[in-house]
Amino acid sequence: MQKNQKRLTEVKGLKCTACKDEAILRIKRHHVAFCQRCFIKFIQKQTIQAIKKYHMFSKKEPVLLAVSGGKDSMALWSVLSELDNQITTIHLDLGIPNFSDQSRQVVQQFAKDKTLPLVVIYLKELLGYTLPELQKKVHRPACSVCGLTKRFLLNHYAYHHHFSVLATGHNLDDEAATLLGNILRWREGYLRHQSPCLPSDYPGLVKKVKPFYTLTDEEILCYVQQMKIPFCDSICPLSQKASSLDFKKALKVIEDQSPGTKHYFLFHYLEKKHDLFPEKQSNVILKNCSWCGMPTTQERCSFCSILERTQSKSQLFIGKDDIEP
Repeated sequence: MQKNQKRLTEVKGLKCTACKDEAILRIKRHHVAFCQRCFIKFIQKQTIQAIKKYHMFSKKEPVLLAVSGGKDSMALWSVLSELDNQITTIHLDLGIPNFSDQSRQVVQQFAKDKTLPLVVIYLKELLGYTLPELQKKVHRPACSVCGLTKRFLLNHYAYHHHFSVLATGHNLDDEAATLLGNILRWREGYLRHQSPCLPSDYPGLVKKVKPFYTLTDEEILCYVQQMKIPFCDSICPLSQKASSLDFKKALKVIEDQSPGTKHYFLFHYLEKKHDLFPEKQSNVILKNCSWCGMPTTQERCSFCSILERTQSKSQLFIGKDDIEP
């Protein structure tokens, strides 16, 4: 908070590029400064443009929004609600000591205050294990197990409850760090499919969208502060060794010296991706998992393989009765 306040005082004396009132922040990569009112309009406009550019969803289309309780997903929840989109939010309580309780409480209180629909799924009740317990059972890195679990459960819920779109709060920093990691490791398959909008190309897979992909960490932080949106600012204790954090730090060093680097790095890649990876017939053949029936390339999907190793007998069909409030 103090760091951000110091940054905001550096624009003292600057006028808003849009209306000439006193500015509260400067966005160097766009060569603009904004007052509070115009900054909020900027965030909304960027979100609307991202949705329209990639045809993510329409106003009438029901969207399932994954909300962790962090600043990005909470800000996206607020923006989409203000724009009158048909949003239902879903929160996964992973059972991480202290961290999960803080995150869930923020989400539940916001939903209650704004009278917004919310689904809360408790991993312990669903699988019989918290995420730390599950990770110890399968002896895999915590972030790997977490990512796999969240991807499966969110897609599974969206599909079985007839949501055609699943939205997440991934922002420009997240996407640029992912791109850097995939390039450094030359993960061609991931590079080919990286996009703010992943279409549903097989029964059982819902469209995944990232309406905040044009906005940075700093811009979103300023937005939640100006709008007084509550969020959990704690860092997940299991993510301390995540390589994505290192990629973010590396890009920040370059960005500080050359504003706009992350912007051009990500956006130019998205523009040139089809030239680098021409569309071709995929050799991947999907079929239905013998356990859960969801799409997979194997007899049993990766998530169900984990459940098999833990001998979990969980019920995955979560009912609509779990919707709050």
